[in-house]
Amino acid sequence: LFSPLFSVQLACCCGSAACSCCCNCCPKIKQSTGTRIMYAFYFLLVTIVCCIMMSPTVEKELRDHIPFYSELCERMNAGENCKTLVGYSAVYKVCFGMACFFLFFAFFTIRVNNSTGCRAAVHNGFWLLKFIVLVACCAGGFFIPGQETFLEVWRYIGAIGGFIFLLIQLMMLVEFAHRWNTNWNSGVKYNRLWYAALAFVTLMLFSGAVAALVFMGVFYTDPEACLLNKIFLGINGSLCFIVSLLAISPCIQKLQPTSGLLQPGVISVYVMYLTFSAFSSKPKEMVERNGVNTTVCVFPLNAGTESDKKIVTIFGTIILFGCILYSCLTSTTRRSSAALRVCRNSEPEAEVNTQIFRYDCDEEKTGGGQNVVYDEREATIYTYSYFHTVFFLGSLYVMMTVTNWFHYDNHKIEKLLDGSWSVFWIKMVSCWVCLFLYMWTLFAPMVCPKRFEA
Repeated sequence: LFSPLFSVQLACCCGSAACSCCCNCCPKIKQSTGTRIMYAFYFLLVTIVCCIMMSPTVEKELRDHIPFYSELCERMNAGENCKTLVGYSAVYKVCFGMACFFLFFAFFTIRVNNSTGCRAAVHNGFWLLKFIVLVACCAGGFFIPGQETFLEVWRYIGAIGGFIFLLIQLMMLVEFAHRWNTNWNSGVKYNRLWYAALAFVTLMLFSGAVAALVFMGVFYTDPEACLLNKIFLGINGSLCFIVSLLAISPCIQKLQPTSGLLQPGVISVYVMYLTFSAFSSKPKEMVERNGVNTTVCVFPLNAGTESDKKIVTIFGTIILFGCILYSCLTSTTRRSSAALRVCRNSEPEAEVNTQIFRYDCDEEKTGGGQNVVYDEREATIYTYSYFHTVFFLGSLYVMMTVTNWFHYDNHKIEKLLDGSWSVFWIKMVSCWVCLFLYMWTLFAPMVCPKRFEA
C-alpha cells in the first residue's frame, strides 16, 4: 500500500533511520552530515520565528490580512492583538524552549561513542517526534509562572551564554589561523610555490588591516568629537602591531618554529573588522557647526533613503544569522572541540584521518530516496554532547542578538543593525579577548611544554 519512498521518509520521521532527500539522483549523504543539517534546520526555524516576533511590520501585516485576527487572539488567550506573542518577552520564552531542547540532548548524549546504541538512534532519528517536542518546549515558556522574575533571571543567563558562545568562536578563529599557517608551511617542503603563496596572502592580510585602520581614521574620527573612537583605534592598532612582532620574535620562534606573520595577519584583519563593526554599532554623535547639528564619525553612504536602509538591514540580518549558524556547525567537529584545549596536540588529526579511511567501508541505505552512508557505526564523527551544547549556547546568543542585548525596550528587528552601547562594548571587548587568546597561544609552550612536545 505504501511506496518505498514513503516508507523511508516515515522511518526517518518516526523511527531511527537517517533522513535524506526525496530524490535518489542526489549525491549520497553521510548520516552524520544529515543529522547536523536537520538540527541546524530546527535552529534556523526557531530563529526565523523569533525575528517575526520582533517585527512590528509582520505583526501589522498579519493583523491586516488575517480575518478575525482579534477574535482569534482572544480565543488563544494571547491578549489584545496577540500582544503576548510579540516583543522581547515572547522571544525570551521561545528561546528558553529551544535552549532547554538542546540542553536536554546535551546531557542525554553524554559518552555516546557510536551510532549503534539507543541514545544515538534518538539523536539521529525520530525527527517528527523531536519537532513536536521542540514546539512543546517553545510553547511551554509562555506558561511559566512569575513572568517578570523569569525574564529578569533568564536575561542574565542569556548574556552569560552569549558571551561563552562568542568566546568559543574567537578560540576557533585563533585555532584556524594556526592550522592555516602550519598546513601551508608544511607544503613549502615539497614545493617552493607554497612559500610564495604564503608571502602573498600574508601581504594581502596586512595590507587589508592597514587599509581598514586608515579608513576608520578618516571616516570614524573627528577633531571635535568621537574621543572613544580615537582611543580604541589607537589601542587596537598598537596591539595588532605588538602581536605581529611577538609572532616573529626569537623567543617565540625557538618554541614554535612554524610561527610566522600569517597568524597575526588573520587576527589583525578580524580585529579591524570587529573595530569597524563596533564603531558602526555605536549611537550617532552630533556636533553643532554653523548653527546646524551635524552627524559625525559615520560613513557618508550611511545617509541613504529608508528603502536603502531596509535592504541593508535585511541583507545584514541574513549574513549575521548565517554566520551564527555556520559557527554552530563548524565548532562541533572533533578537531574543533579538541582545539578548545589551550595546549594543542595532534590527536584530532588522527581521528579525522581514520574517519576518512572508514568512509567506504560503511553500508549504504538504498531506498526510494537519496542514499545514506552510515559513517558512525564504529565511532562518532563529532561529539554529540558538545554539538548540542554549542547549539544551546547559540540559542542564547540568538536571543540576546535579536532583542539587542540589554537595550530590549521598544526594540524591533528592523533596527537590529542600528547603534547601541551594549553592542559596541561587546564587539570592542571581543577584539581584546581575541588578541589575548592569540598571545596566550604564543606563550603557552612556556607554560605547558610537555603537551606541546607530545
